[in-house]
Amino acid sequence: MMDSPLKGRLRNTHLPYVKGLMPVYEAVVNSIESIEELNESKQLPLSQYQIDVEILRDDHLQLDLKPGPTPEREINGFKITDNGIGFTDENWDSFKTLDSLKKIEKGCRGIGRVLWLKAFDNVTIDSSYYQNGEVLRRKFNFNAQQEVSTPESNLEGIKPISTTVCLMGFQKRFAKASNKTLEKIASGLLEHCLWYFIRTEGVPSIRVCDDRHSVDLFKLFDQHMHSSSSSEKITLKGQEFEMTHVKIRVSRSRPHCVGYCAAGRLVREEPLKGKIPGLFAAISDGDGEFSYMAYLTSSYLDNRVTSERLDFNISETVDGLYAATEISYDDIRQALFPCISSFLQDSLEEVIRAGQEKVSDFVSKRAPKYQPLLRHLPMKTLPIDPDISDKDLDLLLHKEAFLVEEKILVEGHDLLNSRNGKGSEEYEARLKEYLDKAEDLKQSDLANYVAHRRVVIDLLEYAVEQQDDGRFCREDVIHDLIVPKGVTSLDNEFRHQNLWLIDERLAFHHFLASDKNLSTYPTTSNASGRRPDIASLRLFETPLFFGEPSRLQASITVIEIKKPMRRDFKAGETENKDPILQALGYLRRLREGASTINGRPIPNAEKIPGFVYVLADFTDSLIDCCRMHQLQKTADGLGYFGYQRDEAFNAYIQVISFDGLVISAKERNRAFFDQLGLPSN
Repeated sequence: MMDSPLKGRLRNTHLPYVKGLMPVYEAVVNSIESIEELNESKQLPLSQYQIDVEILRDDHLQLDLKPGPTPEREINGFKITDNGIGFTDENWDSFKTLDSLKKIEKGCRGIGRVLWLKAFDNVTIDSSYYQNGEVLRRKFNFNAQQEVSTPESNLEGIKPISTTVCLMGFQKRFAKASNKTLEKIASGLLEHCLWYFIRTEGVPSIRVCDDRHSVDLFKLFDQHMHSSSSSEKITLKGQEFEMTHVKIRVSRSRPHCVGYCAAGRLVREEPLKGKIPGLFAAISDGDGEFSYMAYLTSSYLDNRVTSERLDFNISETVDGLYAATEISYDDIRQALFPCISSFLQDSLEEVIRAGQEKVSDFVSKRAPKYQPLLRHLPMKTLPIDPDISDKDLDLLLHKEAFLVEEKILVEGHDLLNSRNGKGSEEYEARLKEYLDKAEDLKQSDLANYVAHRRVVIDLLEYAVEQQDDGRFCREDVIHDLIVPKGVTSLDNEFRHQNLWLIDERLAFHHFLASDKNLSTYPTTSNASGRRPDIASLRLFETPLFFGEPSRLQASITVIEIKKPMRRDFKAGETENKDPILQALGYLRRLREGASTINGRPIPNAEKIPGFVYVLADFTDSLIDCCRMHQLQKTADGLGYFGYQRDEAFNAYIQVISFDGLVISAKERNRAFFDQLGLPSN
C-alpha cells in the first residue's frame, strides 16, 4: 500500500480530456531522469541510451463507410521501455510514497504517476536493475483500486537491464479527445520534451512506434528545427545569461514563448504574442511557417529556482534601494525582447509592414480621428497584428491616443511650472512643440466628430432603404437616429441628438422635446395628451430701437417623421391623416400660453413664427397633401416648401423626402468628408 491516500489524490488531480497523452509524455520524462541517474556514475553521452514508446492498438479495425483515409485503430495503451537505473530499493520506496522528496532537486512532484491513473485503468511495471553487483527484477501492478501491488517474487533478473511501463486501458473519454496517428503522437512528445533536445546535456535516443511504423525523435527534431537553433549570451546587472533561439516547425500550432530553465529543466514559460512588434500567431521564413521559442539558462536562475521547481524567487519589478543589483522579470524581458526582435528581424519585418498598412487603411477609411495623432504614436514598436479586427484595432489606437493625450497634458503643466524661463530659446522650442501636439489633438477631436457624422448618414441611408424581407423600417428607427424618443433637451440622453441631419440651426434652441406629451412641456399651457415627434422653442433678445431694452422674441419648430413609403395619407381630412395639417395643429397648441422653461411669458405668443418640417417619402398621397397646402416643389424635386399665411398658423413649411434628407446631409458635410478622405457618395 502507498504511504499517502491515492484515491484522494486522484480525486483532487485534474486532467483535461484533451490532455490524455500527458501521462505518456510524463512517463517518458521519468525514463529520461532514470537514465540520467544511472549515467551519473558512467558519464556516457546520453544519446547512447534508448527509450522506446510503443503504441498498443486494438487488433480489430472498425468498419467506417465514410469516404476518405482509413481511420487509425483505437489505442488501448502504451508501453514505455528504457535502459535507465530502474526500480532499485531506493526508487521503489520513493514510488510508494506520493510526496517523496527523492527527486525534488529535479523539480519532480510525484504527480506523473498519479496522472497515469487519471487516463488509464491499470499500469504494469517490469524493471531489471543492478543492486549490490547483482541483476534483480521487480514486477508489480499499479491501479486506483489496489494501489501498488506486492511485487512478484523469485523473478530472475534480465540483462541488459531495462524498465518497461505499460499504461493499459486508455479510458474512452481521453482516447476520443487525443491524437491517434503515430506522427501526431510523436510530434506532441517532441514538443513536450523539446528542452531536453536543445539543452547542452542532450537527451537519450527516443523512438515512437506502433505495429506498422516508427518515428525517431532525433530525426523529427532535425526535420522540425532545420538547423535554426542558435545561442547568444546576455549580461544583466553583472549576471550572465545564455539565450537559445529555436524555430519550431511542427504540424500543430504552438504559441511563441520564452522558457526559463534551471538545472537542465524547463521551469516556467511565458507567451510572447503581442509583446514584440510583428510576433503574432503566424510568422515564416524561407523554409515556411514556424513557432518561436527562447530558452534562458543561467547560474542566477539555478540559484533562484523555488524548492518545488515551479517558479523562481524573482520579483516582477524591483524599485528603490535594490534596483541596481536585484534582477526582476521586467529587467529580463527588457534585455530579451531586443535580442528576440534582432534574431527574428527578417521574419518580423513583413508582419510589421502589414500591420502598419492595416493601421493606415483603417485610419484613412474608418477612423480618421486618429490621423493627426499617428505621428505621435510609437508605430515602430506598437504591436499590430495584421489580422486584428477593426474593433480591436480601434480599442488599441484609442488606448494609445489616450496615453498621448495624457503625456501632452503633463507637458502642458510642466511648461506652466517653468514659465520663469519663457524668454529663453529652450522654452520657446518646448512651447512650439507643445502647441503643435495640442493642435493635433484638436484636429483629432474634430476628425472624430466628422467621422461620427459620416456613420450617422450611413445609418440613415440604410434605415430608409427597403430591407431584405421587402419591408421598410418603422419610423421609430429614423426618429431615434435624429433625436432619441422620450427625452428633452434637459436630459442627459439628449446629447445623442443629430438634428444637423435636417438643419444645422436646429441645434440652437431654448427647449426641445422628443415624443413627449404636450402636457409635460414647461413652455406651453396646452394640457392635451398629443405628442409631437420633435418640437422646440428658440428665444431671441431683440432690441426695438437703439438704447431701448431688449425684447423677448421666439420661434417654434415642429418636426414630424413618417414611416418610409407610407401611402395612406388623406389631404386636408384630419390631423391623423394629413401630416402637414398634423404639424400645424401641434404648432397652434404650442403657442398657447408660450413661455420660457422658467415661466417667463413670451409676448404675443399667438403670433410666434413657426417652422414645420415633415420627413416622409413622396408617395402619391403625400404629394396630394403638399398640393392642397399650396406648397412648391424644390428645384431638385426632392422636397416641397411654402408659407402658411393664415394667422392661426403663420408658419414656414418644408416637406423633405428621405432621399432628399440623405443627399442634403451629404452635400452639407462633403467638404469635411473630403478633407478626411472619407467617401461621400
